[in-house]
Amino acid sequence: MYLTTPLLEGSRKLLWLGAGELGKEMIIEAQRLGVETIAVDRYDNAPGMHVAHRKYVIDMQDKDAVISIVRREQPDAIIAEIEAISTSALEELESNGFRVVPNAKAVKIAMNRVELRRYAAEDVKLPTTAYFFAESPDEVRKACKELGYPCLIKPEMSSSGHGHTLVRNEGEVEERFKEALAHARGKSRRVVVEEYVKIDTELTVLTYRYPGESGVPVTNVIEPVEHQRPAGIYHYIESWHPSTVSEDVKLRAMEYAKRIVDALGGFGVFGVEILVSGNRVLFNELAPRPHDTGLVTLASTDISEFEIHVRSALGLPTPEVKVLTPAATHVILAPSTKWAPRFENVDKALAIPGVKLRIFGKPYAYPERRLGVVIATGSTVAEAREKARKAASLILVS
Repeated sequence: MYLTTPLLEGSRKLLWLGAGELGKEMIIEAQRLGVETIAVDRYDNAPGMHVAHRKYVIDMQDKDAVISIVRREQPDAIIAEIEAISTSALEELESNGFRVVPNAKAVKIAMNRVELRRYAAEDVKLPTTAYFFAESPDEVRKACKELGYPCLIKPEMSSSGHGHTLVRNEGEVEERFKEALAHARGKSRRVVVEEYVKIDTELTVLTYRYPGESGVPVTNVIEPVEHQRPAGIYHYIESWHPSTVSEDVKLRAMEYAKRIVDALGGFGVFGVEILVSGNRVLFNELAPRPHDTGLVTLASTDISEFEIHVRSALGLPTPEVKVLTPAATHVILAPSTKWAPRFENVDKALAIPGVKLRIFGKPYAYPERRLGVVIATGSTVAEAREKARKAASLILVS
């Protein structure tokens, strides 16, 4: 295995489909290894475009556009940073010899919540909440009657919690069904109707695969990241590392994560979401890429999830990842719609020992959009969480 010099003949290239904050961190790691980087997204000045060698703005659900850019650039690997891209393009590119990270199958299944739930529960036999699939308000009503109110609706095409709605009674069914489809990624016609459970905590098991000796895949897991999201918020607010759950819960979560990742195959990091409800440890969702809760690994581990993903994309090993220190993150959310958001009191936040700040660089804001994250370390998880909360509360977005 060898590395090269970027922007010169024979350079190694990685191309990202999606150039958000996760892509930005991966691109930075790739450039540290001398890799030429190409960022593709649906809007200009996406975070990853700020640091990539080249950029393209396209409709990433346009099959022909995706294929055209990949053929032009001839990358060593294509990294799917988001799920809302043309999976048929990925399948065709993969069949023509391009490496898709992790692979086209994993991206296609993960993007579709109906297929992901079916695959996890019925093929891999993982424990999940009770569920039904529905295509109309009447089918949702029937499902909720079986499950009991409240119940949860997730659109077929979804990521990062977009379109997830809670139905409290029969009178809300039609409105919540329409709301779920309206906020889906891409076009959805089906939904998953799920049993609503009291969540004690949530885990992300960062599970990764890389080619070992003779190319035989090796699957490893990192100590689970724990996170939480307040009621009514579709994405996480805080994450912390290491987790504070019992050893039994941790071992079950890691076992489930390895089972589904090995079934999907490919190489790279998978963010496997696990719900903990009483004695139940339940598979929830999966991201075929580094996970937003895993931003905490920029401080907590000796090798971040972003570096692992880049290594795997290049065919390089990551035999072990160590948690070095307790760490926590707290997101910075936009309060309103605005171009070129401004961040106040950064000096006050960074005056707290052990606090770092990542401003993602998104050109415009809308309510509850993630614009940045505070990362804090401490002697304990509790101390790190308190520092992250305090620093985040000081930063005002205007």
